[in-house]
Amino acid sequence: MSILKELLEKAIEQGSSDVHIKPQREPLYRISGALVESGFDVLSTEDLNKIIEEILPAHLRQGFAAEHEADFSLAEEGVGRFRVNAFVSQGVPTLAMRHVKTHIPTFEELRLPPQLKNLSYVERGIVLLSGTTGSGKSTTLAAIIGEMNRSQRRRVITIEDPIEYLFDDDQCVITQREVGLDTLSFENALKHVMRQDPEVILIGEMRDPTSIRTALLASETGHLVLSTLHAGTADLAVPRMLDVFPAEEHDTIRLSLAGNLHAVVCQRLVPDLHGGVIPSVEIMINTPTVRKLLEKNQLHRLAAAVETGKEDGMQSFNQSIYHLITNSLISEEEGMRFATNPEALRMNLQGIFLDEDSRILGE
Repeated sequence: MSILKELLEKAIEQGSSDVHIKPQREPLYRISGALVESGFDVLSTEDLNKIIEEILPAHLRQGFAAEHEADFSLAEEGVGRFRVNAFVSQGVPTLAMRHVKTHIPTFEELRLPPQLKNLSYVERGIVLLSGTTGSGKSTTLAAIIGEMNRSQRRRVITIEDPIEYLFDDDQCVITQREVGLDTLSFENALKHVMRQDPEVILIGEMRDPTSIRTALLASETGHLVLSTLHAGTADLAVPRMLDVFPAEEHDTIRLSLAGNLHAVVCQRLVPDLHGGVIPSVEIMINTPTVRKLLEKNQLHRLAAAVETGKEDGMQSFNQSIYHLITNSLISEEEGMRFATNPEALRMNLQGIFLDEDSRILGE
């Protein structure tokens, strides 16, 4: 058995999402967001050159020799499929490999709030998953599409970089496109996606004006758009999107979001009491109150609307963490570390809850 196959087999056994291989260093796994040693011997330059020789597709060899970069997929028999980025560092090949998962996790397996399952049945609008890198955004999106695939006949097109979960058609017809392999760029793929008869469009990340405008156009014409965004809390997602546009366009984009945004879900992975992680989830739904705040440009009041929107399925990070602590899923110490407002959480745990209603729409 080759060194690489052994490395990848162990990676899958240990639940690793990524494998990092560089010369003169023990290979590393990323497990639950943390880099850990693999337990394998240090690899030499000769080892890396041999691995590249074995796995680099023939049609990419000339380009890799000239550009020192290559993206490709590797299907290791009996192990699984991986998205591979090969690059050169200090004259030596280096590999970053991501496991492409075929098991689509359910909401129950991920221990997500039950109201998130409703997002799989939304007909139109924009649903955003936000949070930092490694907070589980792509996994939650996979759960949403997985539930959709089990229950509805819909045409789904995804544009991803990279593909992290592979879907088999069940009720849905799903086409997955990977940037760098199936399309040159997000922009190229988005230019043509509306002609491919989608009902649901997954855009890997809202990263520029093109992706946001495409999402707004698609939602305005009756499509459901799923995407991710780097924002620390749900209420910051809208300002983050506005920031990619010139100031003179902010009002137009904000009003379009008021009419087409369906929900923003923000996640933080918190260490649980059993050595794993559990998502703390903030949920903002575009209720009439939230829509009014967006239309009036009162974005600073969105957090209060989330805090008081429990009946509409909303919750803040503090409320989510309070639930996790009181249900003995995480420690109070970890809860305080991940809370948006630790002082308010401490008061909640002492039975003190302040009335936030007056903060929503002002006097």
